[in-house]
Amino acid sequence: MSEHSMSRRSLLAGAAALPMAAGLGATRASAGGHMQGAQIPRVSRFGVGDFEVTTLLVGSRTVEEPQGIFGMNVDADEFAAVSQEAHIPVDKAQFFFTPTLVNTGSELILFDTGLNGAATAQAVEMAGYSADAVTHVVLTHMHGDHIGGLMTDGAETFGNAAYITGQAEFDHWSGTDNEGFANNVKPLAEKMTFLGDGDDVTSGISAMAAFGHTPGHMTYMLDSNDQQLLIFADLANHYVWSLAHPDWEVRFDMDKAAAAASRRKVLGMLASDGMPFIGYHMPFPGVGYVETRGDGFHYVPHSYQLLL
Repeated sequence: MSEHSMSRRSLLAGAAALPMAAGLGATRASAGGHMQGAQIPRVSRFGVGDFEVTTLLVGSRTVEEPQGIFGMNVDADEFAAVSQEAHIPVDKAQFFFTPTLVNTGSELILFDTGLNGAATAQAVEMAGYSADAVTHVVLTHMHGDHIGGLMTDGAETFGNAAYITGQAEFDHWSGTDNEGFANNVKPLAEKMTFLGDGDDVTSGISAMAAFGHTPGHMTYMLDSNDQQLLIFADLANHYVWSLAHPDWEVRFDMDKAAAAASRRKVLGMLASDGMPFIGYHMPFPGVGYVETRGDGFHYVPHSYQLLL
C-alpha cells in the first residue's frame, strides 16, 4: 500500500469520526426552518468607460399565458417549439422591471422610474445613493411601468431632479386622457427638457429614436472613454419571444410594424458592433449582447466583461 493511499484512508477515517452536528445533522436542522423562496439580486453595478452604471430591479412578477402578450401573430405550435428550444415554460413568464442609474462623475442620472416611487427610491438607496442625489430623470417613454415612480404620495420622488424626455413622446401623451400621464408626468412639465433623435442628455449620453413601442420611444447611447452601451428600454420586452424573434407581435407595442422595424434596425446594429445593452425587461441584471442567428437574433447574457 502506498504512502498516498495510507494518508487518504486516514483522512477519510478522520472525517467519518467528526460529530454529525457539524455536518449532516446541521443541514437537517436548517431544513426544518421556513423555506425562503427564490431570490433575485436587486442591484448590479459595472463600468462603461468613466461612467459607473447601476441597474436596479424595482419589481418582478410572474405572468400567465404569455402568448397573449408575445408572438400574437404566430401559431401555438411555433410558440411552444421556440419556448421548448429555449428551455422556458410555454404557460408562464417572469417579468422584470429595471431602471438604470448612470453616475457620470458630475451627474447622477436615472433612466425610468418603475411602477412605484417608494420601491424605486429604496432601490436607489440600496445602490448607495439617496433619492435626493438624483440630478436628472430621463423617461424613455411613458408607459405606466416607466413613469409610475415619478411621484410618491403626491410629491416628487426625486425632488432635486430635472426631467428629460422625448418631444414626440410627450406630445403624444399630452393629447390623451391617460391617467398615468396626468398624475405623474403633467405636474412636472414645467421642469422638463425635451429631446429629439440625436440630441444629448449630457456629454457622452445621446438619444436615439426607436419608435413603435410607443410613438416617441427613445433609446439612449452611453459613450465614454472609447466604450459604448445602449439603454434600449422596451425595444424588446422578452429575450426570446421578442428579441430573438423581432417580427413577433407584442401586445404592448402601439405600432407593431414600426416596433418590429426598430427592433431589426437596433438589434442589427448591436450585433454588428458587439455592443452591450441594458433592456428594461430582460432577465436581471438586464445586461447582455446580441448576436445574429438565422433570420433573427440571440441574447447573450453579460457575465463579467464590464466588470474588468
